[in-house]
Amino acid sequence: MKTALTTLVLALALPIAALAQTPSAATTREIGQLFSALQASGCAFSRNGTWYTAQQASDHLRRKYDYLLKKGMLSSAEGFIELAASKSSLSGRPYLVRCGTAPPVQSGSWFSSKLKALRGDQRGQDQRGQSH
Repeated sequence: MKTALTTLVLALALPIAALAQTPSAATTREIGQLFSALQASGCAFSRNGTWYTAQQASDHLRRKYDYLLKKGMLSSAEGFIELAASKSSLSGRPYLVRCGTAPPVQSGSWFSSKLKALRGDQRGQDQRGQSH
């Protein structure tokens, strides 16, 4: 009976363990680049109706990122944007980013466009590196 119980516990635990993921080095690099882009942007960041500096926003998102890492819930930069950088976990309200005098945009869109630009730059660097 003890062996059957142990087998059952292991059978149930393995799928759960498989769900916990560690991001790849490329994903970790991309998320780091997104943090750098935010910090360098000089944009304001709205969370639950209050505007914060880019550094304050980065600090807040870093805490959410660390939590998601600890829980094994991140496997991509898109996952980071969706789970941490798009909306408040408490209220569900979308975060906003306002750069200069431009109207605010939802932070999910802002981060997605930054990610696309980063990936475009990376592909360009890879192609230039291969052609030499």
